[in-house]
Amino acid sequence: ALPPERRPVNTVFQSYALFPHMNVEKNVAYGLRVRGMDKASIAKRVREMLELVQMEDYAKRMPSQLSGGMRQRVALIRTLALDPDVLLLDEPFSALDFQTRLQVCDDVYDIIKKEEKTALLVTHDISEAISMADKIIVLTNRPASVKRVHFTHLEHISTPLKRREDSTFSVQFEQIWQELNNYETKSAAID
Repeated sequence: ALPPERRPVNTVFQSYALFPHMNVEKNVAYGLRVRGMDKASIAKRVREMLELVQMEDYAKRMPSQLSGGMRQRVALIRTLALDPDVLLLDEPFSALDFQTRLQVCDDVYDIIKKEEKTALLVTHDISEAISMADKIIVLTNRPASVKRVHFTHLEHISTPLKRREDSTFSVQFEQIWQELNNYETKSAAID
């Protein structure tokens, strides 16, 4: 493990931000090399990370040879390899088609739980927020401030996909949707 003073907040961006000239293995190892980790430790950590997302067979593939979901998994494990205390996910699923997005959400959620990471997910997708988060912070328009904090109370459900099936999901969605669109304020102004 890396020393505690070297565990910052790390980000997974909405674009995969993989180096196109490096294979999967080298992309995952990049941050570890920059930190000055020895080769044997890097190889071990990269192997662990690839196994975590079941991509050990893709270690020598180039990013252009991977699907969008696979690229996003590589971006995630490259960040997790650095063992950050907090993981910032900046709309990490926005480039994925809907089916892939649902699968990758489940995978990312599972990895974050297994790795016991605190994650902050930035998203404009209400369904994604409810299915992935324990707490949702709704912000106002610019300059942004906290408008409201919602607790999903879905932490007992094992995956984001199963959370979407919960009876409270649609109620929570409607509440946040109305809040974001200020229906109550708009209708009061019309009356």
